[in-house]
Amino acid sequence: MQPAAHAEHQAINKKVDKLQATVAQQQRQIETLTAQLREQAAQIQKVSAQLEMVKPAPQMVENR
Repeated sequence: MQPAAHAEHQAINKKVDKLQATVAQQQRQIETLTAQLREQAAQIQKVSAQLEMVKPAPQMVENR
């Protein structure tokens, strides 16, 4: 391999390595955000259930 071609090959490999690291970091961030979203959904569901339990019973209004 000629020196210029070798240098270009190394530059491409370095770029690929950097992109792979970026993808791995983004995947970890997606997993973290997904876990947080699931936790928030569970908390919302819990609060909704609690609100249903304390919701006053409907009152009948008599028409006269």
